[in-house]
Amino acid sequence: MAHPTGKYADFEGLREQAVALRRDGLSRRQIRDRLHVDNNDILNRLLQGEPAPEWTRRPNAKDDLRARARALRLKGWTYDQIQVELGCSKSSISLWVRDLPKPERKRSREEAAAIARRGWEAKLRLREEERQRTRAAATNEIGSMTDRELFLLGVGLYWAEGSKRKPHNPQERVTFVNSDPDMISVFLAWLRLLDVDPAQIRFAVHIHETADVQGAEQFWADHVGVDRTGFLKTTLKRHNPATNRKNTGDTYRGCLRVDVRNGADLYRRIEGWWYGIVGAATSSDARNRT
Repeated sequence: MAHPTGKYADFEGLREQAVALRRDGLSRRQIRDRLHVDNNDILNRLLQGEPAPEWTRRPNAKDDLRARARALRLKGWTYDQIQVELGCSKSSISLWVRDLPKPERKRSREEAAAIARRGWEAKLRLREEERQRTRAAATNEIGSMTDRELFLLGVGLYWAEGSKRKPHNPQERVTFVNSDPDMISVFLAWLRLLDVDPAQIRFAVHIHETADVQGAEQFWADHVGVDRTGFLKTTLKRHNPATNRKNTGDTYRGCLRVDVRNGADLYRRIEGWWYGIVGAATSSDARNRT
């Protein structure tokens, strides 16, 4: 680049003076005033490569963190360890210590992965223990159940999971389908509370055709305490090779359908009970819920 003409024609001589003043500890403003350099671009070129005196630097709130990060890095700490210790971002740590040598790897990748896996497994065990404690405490909160509580529970259970009359299908029948054995048990206990004749109750299995159909039928028969030969015809779901089924394995037993024969009157009562619950629950009069 050509030297400027006129006022700054002797650029090299001017630079020697500027560097000398800089090394004597003068600030940019002091050098500018001493040498009468009003052009910032020229001043930058005159001082190029010369660091500012320490006294001119503004204090930085992160200077202490930076110094501590560098000290920890020199001790062999990783970015993750430094981040946990200092509470700053990895991007900042990287900028502060990137000129320092990387710490030697103390473990192989396989060893580090095994340690991480053991740590994760321990964390999962703690989570499961906490889940079981919470579940046990919640179970104990229920205690015994009155007939009225079971009655109300059964109404809500049926209205959530049972069949309902629709405008396009006005049939009034009591049919309950579920894959959870406990749900089936509670529903049957509710039917007993309502004095439904066991002779009016029919069972049928719904299951995928590629599953263990006979095993599922026997499981549900044992669960409800009836002979498997008394079940209605099992409903099989066709297999679609394009789908990736998740409900497979020994624990997959399909769903059990529970029908109450001649249940139109019971269905109408269930519908009435449900709307009675809705009215009481949404009423502004809290005495309806006592």
